[in-house]
Amino acid sequence: MTTAYFATTARGLEDLAARELESLGAVEVQPVFTGVKFSGDKQLLYKVNLWSRLVFRVLVPIADIASKNAGELYDNVAGIDWGKYLNPNQTLVVHCTGTNGSLNHTHFSALQIKNAIVDQQRQQTGTRSSVDKEWADISINAHIEGDRCTLSLDSSGESLHRRGYHPAMGVAPLKETLAAALLDLAGWTPDIPFLDPCCGSGTLAIEAALKSIGVAPGLYRRFGLENWPDFDRQLWSELVTAAKQQQKEELTAPIFASDADKAMIDQSYTNASFCHLEDKIQFTCESLEDLYPPTDTGIIVCNPPYGKRVGDVETLRSFYRLMGDIFKQRFRGWTAFILTGNKELGKQVGLRTSARIPVYNGSLPCTLLKYELY
Repeated sequence: MTTAYFATTARGLEDLAARELESLGAVEVQPVFTGVKFSGDKQLLYKVNLWSRLVFRVLVPIADIASKNAGELYDNVAGIDWGKYLNPNQTLVVHCTGTNGSLNHTHFSALQIKNAIVDQQRQQTGTRSSVDKEWADISINAHIEGDRCTLSLDSSGESLHRRGYHPAMGVAPLKETLAAALLDLAGWTPDIPFLDPCCGSGTLAIEAALKSIGVAPGLYRRFGLENWPDFDRQLWSELVTAAKQQQKEELTAPIFASDADKAMIDQSYTNASFCHLEDKIQFTCESLEDLYPPTDTGIIVCNPPYGKRVGDVETLRSFYRLMGDIFKQRFRGWTAFILTGNKELGKQVGLRTSARIPVYNGSLPCTLLKYELY
Protein backbone atom coordinates (compact mmCIF):
# COMPACT_ATOMS: atom_id res chain seq x y z
CA MET A 1 0.00 0.00 0.00
CA THR A 2 1.34 3.42 -0.95
CA THR A 3 1.32 6.02 1.82
CA ALA A 4 2.16 9.73 1.83
CA TYR A 5 5.11 10.68 4.02
CA PHE A 6 6.90 13.88 4.99
CA ALA A 7 10.63 14.08 5.75
CA THR A 8 11.90 17.10 7.66
CA THR A 9 15.34 18.39 6.76
CA ALA A 10 17.61 21.36 7.33
CA ARG A 11 16.97 24.59 5.49
CA GLY A 12 18.77 24.64 2.18
CA LEU A 13 19.16 20.86 1.94
CA GLU A 14 15.70 20.11 0.58
CA ASP A 15 16.80 19.30 -2.99
CA LEU A 16 19.73 17.21 -1.80
CA ALA A 17 17.40 15.24 0.52
CA ALA A 18 14.87 14.80 -2.30
CA ARG A 19 17.53 13.19 -4.49
CA GLU A 20 18.54 10.90 -1.65
CA LEU A 21 14.92 9.82 -1.11
CA GLU A 22 14.54 9.08 -4.81
CA SER A 23 17.68 6.93 -4.68
CA LEU A 24 16.07 4.94 -1.85
CA GLY A 25 12.96 4.29 -3.95
CA ALA A 26 10.60 7.13 -2.98
CA VAL A 27 8.02 8.29 -5.53
CA GLU A 28 6.03 11.51 -5.92
CA VAL A 29 8.98 13.35 -4.38
CA GLN A 30 8.39 17.06 -3.83
CA PRO A 31 10.86 19.27 -1.94
CA VAL A 32 9.28 22.08 0.10
CA PHE A 33 10.64 24.50 2.69
CA THR A 34 12.64 22.48 5.29
CA GLY A 35 11.12 19.22 4.11
CA VAL A 36 10.29 16.76 1.37
CA LYS A 37 6.93 15.20 0.58
CA PHE A 38 7.12 11.69 -0.85
CA SER A 39 5.23 8.43 -1.14
CA GLY A 40 5.99 4.74 -0.77
CA ASP A 41 5.12 1.56 1.08
CA LYS A 42 5.99 0.40 4.60
CA GLN A 43 9.28 -1.07 3.42
CA LEU A 44 10.32 2.33 2.07
CA LEU A 45 9.39 3.97 5.40
CA TYR A 46 11.66 1.55 7.23
CA LYS A 47 14.40 1.88 4.63
CA VAL A 48 14.46 5.69 4.77
CA ASN A 49 14.76 5.65 8.56
CA LEU A 50 17.56 3.11 8.37
CA TRP A 51 19.48 4.59 5.44
CA SER A 52 18.88 8.34 5.15
CA ARG A 53 21.95 10.41 5.91
CA LEU A 54 20.27 13.78 5.35
CA VAL A 55 16.77 13.97 6.85
CA PHE A 56 15.80 14.64 10.47
CA ARG A 57 12.48 12.84 10.81
CA VAL A 58 10.00 10.87 8.73
CA LEU A 59 6.41 11.78 9.56
CA VAL A 60 3.32 9.78 8.63
CA PRO A 61 0.29 12.12 8.35
CA ILE A 62 -2.84 10.54 9.85
CA ALA A 63 -5.35 13.42 9.93
CA ASP A 64 -5.92 16.96 8.72
CA ILE A 65 -8.42 18.72 10.99
CA ALA A 66 -10.00 22.14 11.43
CA SER A 67 -8.36 24.08 14.26
CA LYS A 68 -9.58 27.67 14.32
CA ASN A 69 -9.34 27.77 18.12
CA ALA A 70 -8.51 25.62 21.13
CA GLY A 71 -12.02 24.19 21.46
CA GLU A 72 -12.23 23.12 17.84
CA LEU A 73 -8.73 21.64 18.00
CA TYR A 74 -9.61 19.61 21.10
CA ASP A 75 -12.94 18.36 19.71
CA ASN A 76 -11.48 17.28 16.37
CA VAL A 77 -8.51 15.53 17.95
CA ALA A 78 -10.95 13.73 20.26
CA GLY A 79 -12.86 12.57 17.18
CA ILE A 80 -9.91 10.47 16.00
CA ASP A 81 -9.74 6.82 17.08
CA TRP A 82 -6.43 6.91 18.95
CA GLY A 83 -6.68 3.25 19.88
CA LYS A 84 -5.38 2.52 16.38
CA TYR A 85 -2.09 4.24 17.17
CA LEU A 86 -1.30 3.73 20.86
CA ASN A 87 -2.51 1.98 23.97
CA PRO A 88 -2.69 3.41 27.51
CA ASN A 89 0.36 1.40 28.59
CA GLN A 90 2.56 3.32 26.15
CA THR A 91 4.09 6.72 26.86
CA LEU A 92 3.25 9.70 24.69
CA VAL A 93 4.64 13.06 23.63
CA VAL A 94 3.17 15.73 21.37
CA HIS A 95 5.30 18.26 19.49
CA CYS A 96 3.61 21.21 17.82
CA THR A 97 4.81 23.71 15.22
CA GLY A 98 3.01 26.60 13.60
CA THR A 99 0.41 29.03 14.92
CA ASN A 100 -2.70 30.96 13.94
CA GLY A 101 -4.59 33.91 15.41
CA SER A 102 -6.13 31.92 18.26
CA LEU A 103 -3.58 29.17 18.69
CA ASN A 104 -0.47 31.29 19.02
CA HIS A 105 1.50 29.24 21.55
CA THR A 106 2.81 25.87 20.41
CA HIS A 107 3.12 24.46 23.94
CA PHE A 108 -0.55 25.25 24.66
CA SER A 109 -1.64 23.68 21.35
CA ALA A 110 0.37 20.54 22.10
CA LEU A 111 -1.27 20.40 25.54
CA GLN A 112 -4.75 20.58 24.00
CA ILE A 113 -3.92 17.71 21.68
CA LYS A 114 -2.45 15.61 24.47
CA ASN A 115 -5.49 16.27 26.69
CA ALA A 116 -7.89 15.21 23.96
CA ILE A 117 -6.01 11.95 23.46
CA VAL A 118 -5.66 10.95 27.13
CA ASP A 119 -9.26 12.01 27.92
CA GLN A 120 -10.44 9.64 25.19
CA GLN A 121 -8.29 6.87 26.66
CA ARG A 122 -9.69 7.41 30.15
CA GLN A 123 -13.28 7.35 28.86
CA GLN A 124 -12.70 4.14 26.90
CA THR A 125 -10.35 2.17 29.18
CA GLY A 126 -10.26 3.88 32.55
CA THR A 127 -6.54 4.55 32.21
CA ARG A 128 -4.28 6.78 30.11
CA SER A 129 -0.82 7.16 28.63
CA SER A 130 1.84 8.98 30.61
CA VAL A 131 3.87 11.77 29.02
CA ASP A 132 7.56 11.15 28.45
CA LYS A 133 9.42 14.09 26.95
CA GLU A 134 12.76 12.25 26.76
CA TRP A 135 11.87 9.03 24.97
CA ALA A 136 8.16 8.44 24.43
CA ASP A 137 6.88 5.22 22.90
CA ILE A 138 4.64 7.20 20.58
CA SER A 139 5.57 10.66 19.31
CA ILE A 140 2.93 12.79 17.62
CA ASN A 141 3.74 15.80 15.48
CA ALA A 142 1.16 18.55 14.98
CA HIS A 143 1.59 21.37 12.49
CA ILE A 144 -0.85 24.28 12.52
CA GLU A 145 -1.13 26.38 9.38
CA GLY A 146 -4.04 28.75 8.97
CA ASP A 147 -7.17 27.12 10.38
CA ARG A 148 -5.94 23.56 9.77
CA CYS A 149 -3.83 21.18 11.82
CA THR A 150 -1.98 18.24 10.32
CA LEU A 151 -1.41 15.40 12.78
CA SER A 152 1.37 12.91 12.05
CA LEU A 153 3.05 9.98 13.71
CA ASP A 154 6.80 10.46 14.04
CA SER A 155 8.33 7.21 12.79
CA SER A 156 11.86 8.25 13.73
CA GLY A 157 11.43 9.09 17.41
CA GLU A 158 14.68 10.91 18.07
CA SER A 159 15.96 13.03 15.19
CA LEU A 160 17.79 10.90 12.63
CA HIS A 161 20.87 13.08 12.95
CA ARG A 162 21.44 11.29 16.25
CA ARG A 163 23.19 8.25 14.83
CA GLY A 164 24.07 6.92 18.27
CA TYR A 165 27.84 7.30 18.04
CA HIS A 166 28.26 10.66 19.78
CA PRO A 167 28.84 9.98 23.50
CA ALA A 168 31.78 12.39 23.27
CA MET A 169 30.96 15.79 21.82
CA GLY A 170 33.06 18.84 21.13
CA VAL A 171 32.06 22.38 22.03
CA ALA A 172 30.34 23.08 18.70
CA PRO A 173 29.84 19.79 16.83
CA LEU A 174 28.28 19.57 13.39
CA LYS A 175 25.02 17.68 13.17
CA GLU A 176 25.66 14.35 11.50
CA THR A 177 23.11 15.17 8.79
CA LEU A 178 24.91 18.40 7.92
CA ALA A 179 28.27 16.62 7.86
CA ALA A 180 26.85 14.06 5.40
CA ALA A 181 25.40 16.89 3.30
CA LEU A 182 28.77 18.68 3.19
CA LEU A 183 30.38 15.52 1.82
CA ASP A 184 27.75 15.38 -0.92
CA LEU A 185 28.07 19.09 -1.70
CA ALA A 186 31.84 18.66 -1.94
CA GLY A 187 31.38 15.87 -4.46
CA TRP A 188 33.31 13.45 -2.26
CA THR A 189 32.96 9.77 -3.12
CA PRO A 190 34.50 6.82 -1.26
CA ASP A 191 37.20 6.33 -3.93
CA ILE A 192 38.75 9.75 -3.10
CA PRO A 193 41.15 10.22 -0.14
CA PHE A 194 39.56 12.44 2.52
CA LEU A 195 41.10 14.77 5.09
CA ASP A 196 39.62 16.92 7.85
CA PRO A 197 42.45 18.94 9.47
CA CYS A 198 40.14 20.53 12.09
CA CYS A 199 38.23 17.39 13.01
CA GLY A 200 36.88 18.32 16.46
CA SER A 201 34.83 15.35 17.64
CA GLY A 202 35.28 13.64 14.29
CA THR A 203 31.84 13.91 12.71
CA LEU A 204 32.95 14.61 9.13
CA ALA A 205 35.49 11.79 9.08
CA ILE A 206 33.07 9.34 10.72
CA GLU A 207 30.29 10.17 8.26
CA ALA A 208 32.77 9.69 5.40
CA ALA A 209 33.84 6.31 6.79
CA LEU A 210 30.26 5.16 7.34
CA LYS A 211 29.47 6.01 3.73
CA SER A 212 32.68 4.46 2.41
CA ILE A 213 32.09 1.01 3.88
CA GLY A 214 28.33 1.19 3.40
CA VAL A 215 27.16 1.30 7.01
CA ALA A 216 23.49 2.22 7.32
CA PRO A 217 23.46 5.34 9.57
CA GLY A 218 20.50 4.03 11.57
CA LEU A 219 22.09 0.75 12.66
CA TYR A 220 23.13 2.04 16.08
CA ARG A 221 19.89 3.60 17.34
CA ARG A 222 16.21 3.05 18.13
CA PHE A 223 13.18 4.25 16.15
CA GLY A 224 9.68 5.34 17.11
CA LEU A 225 8.09 3.02 14.55
CA GLU A 226 9.31 0.02 16.55
CA ASN A 227 6.57 0.83 19.11
CA TRP A 228 3.71 1.08 16.64
CA PRO A 229 0.89 -1.50 16.76
CA ASP A 230 1.47 -2.39 13.10
CA PHE A 231 5.26 -2.69 13.37
CA ASP A 232 6.42 -5.49 11.09
CA ARG A 233 9.28 -7.00 13.04
CA GLN A 234 10.14 -9.55 10.37
CA LEU A 235 10.37 -6.92 7.61
CA TRP A 236 12.52 -4.70 9.83
CA SER A 237 14.79 -7.62 10.72
CA GLU A 238 15.22 -8.48 7.04
CA LEU A 239 16.21 -4.90 6.18
CA VAL A 240 18.68 -4.70 9.08
CA THR A 241 20.21 -8.06 8.15
CA ALA A 242 20.54 -7.02 4.51
CA ALA A 243 22.17 -3.74 5.58
CA LYS A 244 24.75 -5.58 7.69
CA GLN A 245 25.51 -8.08 4.93
CA GLN A 246 26.31 -5.42 2.35
CA GLN A 247 28.88 -3.64 4.50
CA LYS A 248 32.45 -3.71 3.22
CA GLU A 249 35.41 -4.65 5.38
CA GLU A 250 37.79 -1.93 4.21
CA LEU A 251 37.71 1.65 3.01
CA THR A 252 38.04 2.21 -0.71
CA ALA A 253 40.38 5.18 -0.10
CA PRO A 254 42.00 6.39 3.14
CA ILE A 255 40.31 8.81 5.53
CA PHE A 256 42.42 11.14 7.68
CA ALA A 257 41.39 13.36 10.58
CA SER A 258 43.63 15.62 12.63
CA ASP A 259 43.31 18.32 15.26
CA ALA A 260 45.78 20.33 17.32
CA ASP A 261 43.84 19.51 20.50
CA LYS A 262 44.63 16.06 21.92
CA ALA A 263 41.31 16.04 23.81
CA MET A 264 39.46 16.41 20.50
CA ILE A 265 41.36 13.50 18.97
CA ASP A 266 40.48 11.39 22.00
CA GLN A 267 36.81 12.31 21.54
CA SER A 268 36.96 11.50 17.84
CA TYR A 269 38.47 8.09 18.56
CA THR A 270 35.80 7.35 21.18
CA ASN A 271 33.02 8.30 18.76
CA ALA A 272 34.52 6.24 15.94
CA SER A 273 34.80 3.22 18.23
CA PHE A 274 31.03 3.24 18.81
CA CYS A 275 30.54 2.26 15.17
CA HIS A 276 33.67 0.12 14.96
CA LEU A 277 35.60 2.60 12.82
CA GLU A 278 38.48 3.34 15.18
CA ASP A 279 40.85 1.26 13.03
CA LYS A 280 39.51 2.63 9.74
CA ILE A 281 40.11 6.37 10.26
CA GLN A 282 43.68 7.61 10.66
CA PHE A 283 43.50 10.07 13.59
CA THR A 284 46.49 12.27 14.44
CA CYS A 285 47.07 15.08 16.90
CA GLU A 286 48.68 17.65 14.64
CA SER A 287 48.83 21.43 14.47
CA LEU A 288 48.08 23.19 11.20
CA GLU A 289 51.73 24.24 10.87
CA ASP A 290 52.77 20.58 10.77
CA LEU A 291 50.11 19.49 8.28
CA TYR A 292 51.28 17.84 5.06
CA PRO A 293 49.27 15.98 2.41
CA PRO A 294 49.02 12.28 3.30
CA THR A 295 48.40 11.32 -0.35
CA ASP A 296 49.06 12.90 -3.75
CA THR A 297 45.45 13.99 -4.30
CA GLY A 298 42.24 14.10 -2.30
CA ILE A 299 39.50 16.27 -0.86
CA ILE A 300 39.70 18.39 2.27
CA VAL A 301 36.45 19.27 4.05
CA CYS A 302 36.69 21.15 7.33
CA ASN A 303 34.61 23.18 9.73
CA PRO A 304 37.08 25.47 11.53
CA PRO A 305 35.90 27.81 14.30
CA TYR A 306 34.33 31.01 12.97
CA GLY A 307 33.90 33.09 16.07
CA LYS A 308 30.21 32.47 16.80
CA ARG A 309 30.55 29.93 19.56
CA VAL A 310 34.19 28.86 19.57
CA GLY A 311 37.18 31.21 19.42
CA ASP A 312 37.45 34.92 18.92
CA VAL A 313 37.27 36.48 15.46
CA GLU A 314 40.41 38.54 15.94
CA THR A 315 42.52 35.60 17.05
CA LEU A 316 41.10 33.44 14.24
CA ARG A 317 42.27 35.76 11.45
CA SER A 318 45.81 34.43 11.57
CA PHE A 319 44.52 30.85 11.72
CA TYR A 320 42.54 31.30 8.48
CA ARG A 321 45.51 32.99 6.79
CA LEU A 322 47.74 30.11 7.82
CA MET A 323 45.19 27.61 6.56
CA GLY A 324 45.17 29.30 3.14
CA ASP A 325 48.98 29.34 3.03
CA ILE A 326 49.29 25.67 3.99
CA PHE A 327 46.71 24.61 1.42
CA LYS A 328 48.33 26.67 -1.35
CA GLN A 329 51.92 25.67 -0.65
CA ARG A 330 51.54 21.98 0.24
CA PHE A 331 48.29 20.63 -1.17
CA ARG A 332 48.64 21.03 -4.92
CA GLY A 333 46.36 18.58 -6.71
CA TRP A 334 43.81 18.60 -3.88
CA THR A 335 40.42 20.29 -3.60
CA ALA A 336 39.58 22.03 -0.33
CA PHE A 337 36.25 23.00 1.19
CA ILE A 338 35.94 25.28 4.21
CA LEU A 339 32.62 25.85 5.98
CA THR A 340 32.42 29.30 7.54
CA GLY A 341 29.73 31.47 9.05
CA ASN A 342 31.92 34.57 8.98
CA LYS A 343 32.58 36.30 5.64
CA GLU A 344 35.46 38.32 7.04
CA LEU A 345 37.27 35.19 8.17
CA GLY A 346 36.59 33.53 4.82
CA LYS A 347 38.41 36.38 3.10
CA GLN A 348 41.49 35.75 5.26
CA VAL A 349 42.10 32.42 3.48
CA GLY A 350 43.52 34.47 0.66
CA LEU A 351 42.74 31.98 -2.11
CA ARG A 352 40.40 32.38 -5.07
CA THR A 353 37.20 30.37 -4.58
CA SER A 354 35.87 28.25 -7.41
CA ALA A 355 32.45 27.96 -5.75
CA ARG A 356 30.58 29.50 -2.81
CA ILE A 357 27.75 27.22 -1.69
CA PRO A 358 25.17 28.62 0.78
CA VAL A 359 24.53 26.29 3.73
CA TYR A 360 22.74 26.66 7.07
CA ASN A 361 24.41 25.34 10.22
CA GLY A 362 21.29 25.24 12.37
CA SER A 363 19.83 28.73 12.03
CA LEU A 364 23.19 30.28 11.17
CA PRO A 365 23.71 31.14 7.47
CA CYS A 366 27.11 29.82 6.34
CA THR A 367 29.06 29.36 3.13
CA LEU A 368 30.92 26.29 1.95
CA LEU A 369 33.97 27.73 0.19
CA LYS A 370 35.56 25.61 -2.54
CA TYR A 371 39.21 25.94 -3.54
CA GLU A 372 40.89 24.17 -6.45
CA LEU A 373 44.53 23.87 -5.39
CA TYR A 374 46.95 23.94 -8.32
